[in-house]
Amino acid sequence: MIKKSFPLVSEEMIFRFQSRRKKMKYLVWAAAFIAGLAAYMTKKAFENNLIHHDIQLKDMPLERPVRVLFISDLHRRKIPLRWAQSLPEADIVFIGGDMTEKGVPWSFVEHNARILSQLAPCYFVYGNNDEEVDKTRLTNILEAYGITVLENKAVLYRNAYSEGIWIAGIGDITYRKDNVDATLRPTEGGPVILLSHDPRVVNKLNPSVHGPVNLILSGHTHGGQVRIFGKGPYEKGGLFPIQSGHHLISNGYGTSFLPIRLGADPEVHFISIT
Repeated sequence: MIKKSFPLVSEEMIFRFQSRRKKMKYLVWAAAFIAGLAAYMTKKAFENNLIHHDIQLKDMPLERPVRVLFISDLHRRKIPLRWAQSLPEADIVFIGGDMTEKGVPWSFVEHNARILSQLAPCYFVYGNNDEEVDKTRLTNILEAYGITVLENKAVLYRNAYSEGIWIAGIGDITYRKDNVDATLRPTEGGPVILLSHDPRVVNKLNPSVHGPVNLILSGHTHGGQVRIFGKGPYEKGGLFPIQSGHHLISNGYGTSFLPIRLGADPEVHFISIT
């Protein structure tokens, strides 16, 4: 009878096996963490968060508050109808640009335009991504739903007490479509709300030339969209003081590149202006 011989298992082989097993365990844990983080960031990107603000116009208070809904940077998101119907009643809706981007179905734009136009009279400014699509078609859709498009012009809005507020909208700064002088030239005799997709507009204002701007509403930056340990490519959105009032920079509602967010939640703003 021939006896079979088996190789001896050395301590080195046991060590290698245990080391590989430990590495595999770490890889599994790392994969699980990455998958969990990706799921969390995707979930955050599709949240519906309403942020409330009370803003008093500097040196020009209103007798009756004007209730404003401000939304910016929709990109590829569709506003849920049920959530929109749950929002507080507004007097005005401001849309801060990037209503769409390349590759977004026009049905998404129509869906969002229809929902927003049902809430209150709407005013819109172009963002950089709006400049990269068929701008004429975008404008036609917005105007078909009664949305006022402001590109380097201002209109006078009057509240229930016939108090006038200038609503000014500037062209996109990235594509050099902005003209601050033309936009603000007619704004005399009342407070001014300036819509600018790009927050860099604040660097173009000269109160001695353009007069006071009481409130600027901007988006564009997404608050950095993904912030690691509080750091991101852009500053997080918020309400910031300016010489003649306030500058509200929104994190925006949608996302760019990937539908993920971390440390910069999506937001829509409800502003009571007095």
